[in-house]
Amino acid sequence: MTFVHKKRYGQNFLTDINLLKAIVSDAGVDNNSEVLEIGPGLGSLTNELSLSAKKVVSYEIDRELIPILNTKFENSNVKIINADIMNVTIDDIEKNFDNKYVLVANLPYYITTPIIFKFIEQSKKIYRLVVMVQEEVAQKICAKADDKNYGITSVLLDAVGDCKITRKVNRKLFTPIPNVDSAILRIDLHKKYDIDFKKFSSLVNNSFAMRRKTLVNNLIASYKLSREEAEGYLLKLDMPTTSRAENLTTDQFVKLYNFMFDNL
Repeated sequence: MTFVHKKRYGQNFLTDINLLKAIVSDAGVDNNSEVLEIGPGLGSLTNELSLSAKKVVSYEIDRELIPILNTKFENSNVKIINADIMNVTIDDIEKNFDNKYVLVANLPYYITTPIIFKFIEQSKKIYRLVVMVQEEVAQKICAKADDKNYGITSVLLDAVGDCKITRKVNRKLFTPIPNVDSAILRIDLHKKYDIDFKKFSSLVNNSFAMRRKTLVNNLIASYKLSREEAEGYLLKLDMPTTSRAENLTTDQFVKLYNFMFDNL
């Protein structure tokens, strides 16, 4: 069967066996692991996952790939589901898993961030995400305070997980070849901070709302604070009142969150 890659789904497939094995290794998948895969494509990574995992549940949006995948994984530990993962509720997804699971995916670039945050905000069972993303996106996610790549996503993901780039991937390893290089991003989720993620997310977004303005000015605009009140929060953090959002570490943002929502 001849398959035509579809640009609308961001289809770029991997076939390098060493890299596929490395992704499985980076994900820490073993015979006790339950795995959620998004976008199996022609099933190359799916196959490597199935050889190591207890169970693999793969969501594929392209219905033309389903017969290929069903044939390839008939009578195996792989379950193929034809659906757009963004249109499936977390509850329905997690009915497929008996225990905690790891998400492994070669994500289309246009949907990387929405998928990551869908699971981080809503999942009750996920403990790790290992995703192939655009290298630039991975660098932004893993950036620290005062880095030019540091921003909203850096803070939010650092607040809920330990993020690291496990390896960089040359664009020439994909078919068809994309315009940019990729990276494997691993996010191990933790409960380091006692925060309401929705409120914390709102604070971080408001803090970065106007990057060229100081944090004090952003807080004043977003929360109708007096300048004295806004400057007071930064002084409690032992931060200069001229600081910008990109100067605050995740720990400092959490302290700011605690100061503000104890008083607002």
